[in-house]
Amino acid sequence: MKMKPLLVILTKGNLIFHRFPTEFGALTKNGRPKVSVFGKQIRGIGVVHGDLQDLPEKVKSYVEDNVKLCKPDKLHICDGSDAENQKLINIMLEQGTIKPLPKYENCWLARTNPADTARVESKTFICTEKKSETIPTPKNGAVGALGNWMSPNDMDLVVKERFNSCMTGRTMYIVPFSMGPIGSPLSKIGIELTDSPYVVASMRIMTRMGSKVMKQVKDGQAFVKCLHSVGTPSNGIVEDPSWPCDPQRTIILHKPENNEIVSYGSGYGGNSLLGKKCFALRIGSTIAKKEGWLAEHMLILGITNPKGKKRYIAAAFPSACGKTNLAMMTPSLPGYKVECVGDDIAWMRFDKNGQLRAINPENGFFGVAPGTSRSSNPIAMDTIFRNTIFTNVASTSDGGVYWEGMEKEIGSDVAITDWRGNPWSRQKNIPAAHPNSRFCTPAEQCPIIDPAWEDPEGVPISAILFGGRRPAGVPLVYEARDWKHGVFIGASMRSEATAAAEHKGKVIMHDPFAMRPFFGYNFGNYLDHWLSMENKSSNLPKIFHVNWFRKDANGKFLWPGFGENSRVLDWILRRLDGENIADETPIGLIPKKNCLNLKGIEENVNLDELFSLPRDFWLQEVKEIEKYFNEQVGDDLPKEISNQLDSLRKRITKIN
Repeated sequence: MKMKPLLVILTKGNLIFHRFPTEFGALTKNGRPKVSVFGKQIRGIGVVHGDLQDLPEKVKSYVEDNVKLCKPDKLHICDGSDAENQKLINIMLEQGTIKPLPKYENCWLARTNPADTARVESKTFICTEKKSETIPTPKNGAVGALGNWMSPNDMDLVVKERFNSCMTGRTMYIVPFSMGPIGSPLSKIGIELTDSPYVVASMRIMTRMGSKVMKQVKDGQAFVKCLHSVGTPSNGIVEDPSWPCDPQRTIILHKPENNEIVSYGSGYGGNSLLGKKCFALRIGSTIAKKEGWLAEHMLILGITNPKGKKRYIAAAFPSACGKTNLAMMTPSLPGYKVECVGDDIAWMRFDKNGQLRAINPENGFFGVAPGTSRSSNPIAMDTIFRNTIFTNVASTSDGGVYWEGMEKEIGSDVAITDWRGNPWSRQKNIPAAHPNSRFCTPAEQCPIIDPAWEDPEGVPISAILFGGRRPAGVPLVYEARDWKHGVFIGASMRSEATAAAEHKGKVIMHDPFAMRPFFGYNFGNYLDHWLSMENKSSNLPKIFHVNWFRKDANGKFLWPGFGENSRVLDWILRRLDGENIADETPIGLIPKKNCLNLKGIEENVNLDELFSLPRDFWLQEVKEIEKYFNEQVGDDLPKEISNQLDSLRKRITKIN
């Protein structure tokens, strides 16, 4: 039998042998093999992990095209194994990308370039032939705020200009991943090509990643194409080799027609972990529209009442507005139990019986660290201190981490180094951790992970919550009258801006469905899609709006929040049971007097103020919503939504 040639690669004194097919036998002048990846010569590229011949043909073709474009030095086909992950950790340690946190088990700290710390919404585009497919046409001179459009031709030019030779000197990692349990009818598959070991290690946590997923592609399942590079600045100078990036030319592109995502210049999570917002929401929402389901920025929790009856709730809040805290809530009401299915994304589809079912397509939590503490979210704190990658938090002299909210958990004798690597003291008036610093941790470690969190059929959704940070005017909870009213409530959501994006200050922003940065297609068509769900079932979930963040005249929160939010969920569950515990108001149904269970609550809650509906506030709210719809959605606004707004205005004018 004729033996195939061997390529021998030396890495840190270890010999790694890779056997190539016979067509790889020719050598270049420097003695390296001419690697014919798929019948075409690509010189000098070695495979340091995996076997190219194991790739399905459609994956081979995708890799080949981008090898020629990006010109990496090496190829690494990811299998998702522990041994592979340890190699990635070692590479990042050598590069200075991460440092160990010996206080915890298998935990690491990454510090990014200070210019690469958040999602770059202004540099994120959807690419379609017609602009109207992506975004509504703004009116009255308004600047469009419901996404950015780019033509496919311009996208091609951007890709050629930025990605040409961008991986020279680096390894291209081929990352097969599943969004959702492998094999679930609700799941989808992606292949991410990246030059960042930090991205690979994080994707291993956030998705089901590796050889099992590649087998799904071999068996014929389609995949979303995801190309990512941290980039190389146009002058060729990488300022910080430990965190290479190109912030001046960063761009995130989505091409729904091809199920394709392209990301350049940023290593930060939302921009580089392409299974997350890019796939799960932007491309996911376009696939969902075609296939008749919903891809949403929602947590999923299971809640069991004292009688043992369990229901599942999905909830949409903007980033850093308490989603993780609610998903992992420790109820203050005796007898209640909350279990977590997911803290960020929900893919929901009606089954044959008309029941809306949801999966969490993610495999981990990518949570905002500041504000997470033993008092605010003890479940998260019990989840994150093993097998976790922390990013842009502060570090401590005893080998741990620190962020705002952990003041009571760190001894005064422990020295703190801030997220930039500088000494920090408690007397400083600047935060030690970046406001958008994160923990990336496996979901299965959560002590209250729901037993059905990986059920391939999904969990049955009984209620949908919308909410945000509203310091004035908006009551603690109110219920939509029907499905159309509920869609209107989602469409008119407003909230204080957060640190998860580039926005500065605490301005009240419109954030419909908590999806404003994540729509994969025209928002008016998105509303039509939501309205069409009414035709799919006679068993629709009830819709509610919640607001944990209302303040009094002195700026103090009127509601204690956290575990006390179980009292709101209790009222919601009782409404699902049909209890007559709600009063009509101009904006929806609110709890009747004495029907919100406050037994045992320590705080003195002013319910009258918490549920007051100031007429002037709501008249102004209607004006703001109308202005937003007119300017941002225009002719694409469904008639049903404009009718809902007109009805709300008429009801508000009747407030005394």
